[in-house]
Amino acid sequence: MSLVKIQPVHLIRFGPAQTKHGYPKQAKASWEERWKCFREAFWGLTLIIVVMGGIYLGIFTPTEAAAMSAVYAFFIAVFVYKDLTFKQIPRVLLDATNMSSMLLFIIAGAMLFSFILTSEQIPQMMASAIVESGLGPIGFLIAVNILLLLAGNIMEPASIILILAPILFPVAAALGIDPVHFGIIVTVNMEIGMITPPVGLNLFVASGITKAGMTEMTMAVLPWLYTMLVFLVLVTYIPSISLFLPKALGMM
Repeated sequence: MSLVKIQPVHLIRFGPAQTKHGYPKQAKASWEERWKCFREAFWGLTLIIVVMGGIYLGIFTPTEAAAMSAVYAFFIAVFVYKDLTFKQIPRVLLDATNMSSMLLFIIAGAMLFSFILTSEQIPQMMASAIVESGLGPIGFLIAVNILLLLAGNIMEPASIILILAPILFPVAAALGIDPVHFGIIVTVNMEIGMITPPVGLNLFVASGITKAGMTEMTMAVLPWLYTMLVFLVLVTYIPSISLFLPKALGMM
């Protein structure tokens, strides 16, 4: 049996000149290729317009938008792109059920832990300490961000909002912080909590899809986590980022 020398994949497909920082680099696409890719991706990109447009036009709620996006994605996958056949639908539904079941168990555990924390009055005591400290708007927002980031590590978003929002919101209003601005700050904190262990639901979703371990997933999302933390600082101390769109739409 003769031995065949196997070349590295990036040398076979791309060549030494088509690498960047040790990673394979695809050749620059022409405008014709870009237009072709755009036409092929148009129906998938339209999903963003359907979801965001429907929410901002008041056609449906965010929860209903999720259902609409599922129906739209099913129609496009089956009848337009034809990536999904009717024979594959039962398997897709089974995979979706398995993923949903995993997330429901995680949410149930998080809510049980939240119930224990609430019974011991731990979130309330932390929020009361912030309220009674006499901080100004800047110090208050720093304390709120720290509290919500810590809570996002061990609690799921719904529990955090139900427990902490009624305590923190009146203080924010008394300090002259715009309600929309404060709501955006809370939302960004909740999103960061979705990718921080041990109760980061998005981490569990990605782990279930990629079959990667939680440690590996946590390390993989670190660049995005740092980016979101920078964005949180900008949103917190530059209110116009949060208020520009509502003002432009005449909602404020």
